[in-house]
Amino acid sequence: MPMWLYLIMALLTIIPFWMFLPKFNLPSWFAIFTITPFTVIPLLWVMAYRDKVTIPGIDK
Repeated sequence: MPMWLYLIMALLTIIPFWMFLPKFNLPSWFAIFTITPFTVIPLLWVMAYRDKVTIPGIDK
């Protein structure tokens, strides 16, 4: 697969997360970690259960 295709797929993943994460009181720079599937799944889990999950250092 060409490298530019990977770049487009990464941008199509990062941009929505960049806009949604502040709505869940998470820093928008966490969107950079969504390039790998190993970080997307836990991040989606945290977003889904945000009212029950507290993150030390972020939640006050």
